[in-house]
Amino acid sequence: MKPSRFVPPTEVPGLAARRIAADILDGVLHKHRMLDDQLDGVGAHPGLKTLADRDRALMRRLVATILRRLGTLGHVLSRLLDRGIPSDAPRAQSALLIGAAQILWMEVPDHAAVDLSVRLVQADRRAAKYAGLVNAVLRRCAREGHPLIDEVKSQMLDLPPWLTARWIAAYGEYTARAMAAAISVEPALDLTVKSDPDSWATRLHGEALATGTVRTLLHGSVTMLPGFNEGEWWVQDAAAAMPARLFGDIKGKTIVDLCAAPGGKTAQLVHAGARVTAVDRSPNRIARLRENLARLSLEADTAVADATEWQPPGELLDGVLIDAPCAATGTIRRHPDVAWLKQESDIGALAAVQKRLLQKAVTLLKPGGTLVYCTCSLEPEEGEQAVASVLAAESGLRRAPVGRDEVAGLDEILTPDGDIRTLPSHLAHGDSRLGGLDGFYAARLIKS
Repeated sequence: MKPSRFVPPTEVPGLAARRIAADILDGVLHKHRMLDDQLDGVGAHPGLKTLADRDRALMRRLVATILRRLGTLGHVLSRLLDRGIPSDAPRAQSALLIGAAQILWMEVPDHAAVDLSVRLVQADRRAAKYAGLVNAVLRRCAREGHPLIDEVKSQMLDLPPWLTARWIAAYGEYTARAMAAAISVEPALDLTVKSDPDSWATRLHGEALATGTVRTLLHGSVTMLPGFNEGEWWVQDAAAAMPARLFGDIKGKTIVDLCAAPGGKTAQLVHAGARVTAVDRSPNRIARLRENLARLSLEADTAVADATEWQPPGELLDGVLIDAPCAATGTIRRHPDVAWLKQESDIGALAAVQKRLLQKAVTLLKPGGTLVYCTCSLEPEEGEQAVASVLAAESGLRRAPVGRDEVAGLDEILTPDGDIRTLPSHLAHGDSRLGGLDGFYAARLIKS
């Protein structure tokens, strides 16, 4: 696609953003491509370069809204379609989802939402025959869509059934429903700042959480926000910022961050004064980590290696942080594609990797050393059960319970065993956009 200033005058404003949104949706729903991979990096959609910042932000919000409310959209459209969503023309499906999402949840005039969706299908050879259908269905959606949502009044529709069943089993139906409701809201931007959270909260028109994270509703390119170029902060969910703090005073201590990229926890450890080695098996991810640390004026050793095989070049370590590969179900509020890309069968294979990482970590620690294990998963097999298993197998390992003073008095995130378990529904706020946490599990273990 040519740069926007050369686009023929027949191009309708906003159509390019919706066309790219349709392509990216197709990538997630039909080609099983991660959303982030299509938005940034070498695999990013080439058309993104041609979009103005405003259109790029619209496109991102549109895709995220659809993925976040996909089940509800399916319910509404199924009630408005006599024969279901056309299966022989993916662009017709995307156009219906894009139009309905704008009508139901976004500040887009109904007539514009309908018109642009019709234009999307008209421009596609296989979908063009459905232009009349798309027009009629979306006009009905504008009249009847909200009452159809009110019929169900449940964000549980917006999770795959296997995940809903697991969360009800693990947390109970009431909590599972609260988690689903929290996930349905676009989350605020969370930042870990080097110093003075209150001052940065003021500058960024947000608020400082009790844990020290700065939370703001500002959206758009983070590179344009105050403090980015100066390396004063980095993007990191408030829950993800907790595990690295469990080491306590680490000035001068040697710590390895296994599975470290993109480097938020590495940055925390370095900023706290530790001598850190960041390990990740992906050269591209390590390159990104180095770039992030350079912007922050922080230094760490790096290694491209399989974390289960890496060996420290010198003595045993004071600390090991494992942010283990996992099903990432705790990140759905920020990465709604995860709900539709992961399968229940993934959990068993990932749990086996987590077990090997824990076993490896024990061998890297000196006596008295600290192991912090965490995952951004809400699945017990990847959290509580993984730690229970390693404690049963390793007699020289004991749990060091986390105190409420270490989590700013947030009793709701502490388990009876003294581990951290955050849920999307935690940290409630009068403005739902300013509440919530990613789902995280973290445990602190000591080698005797």
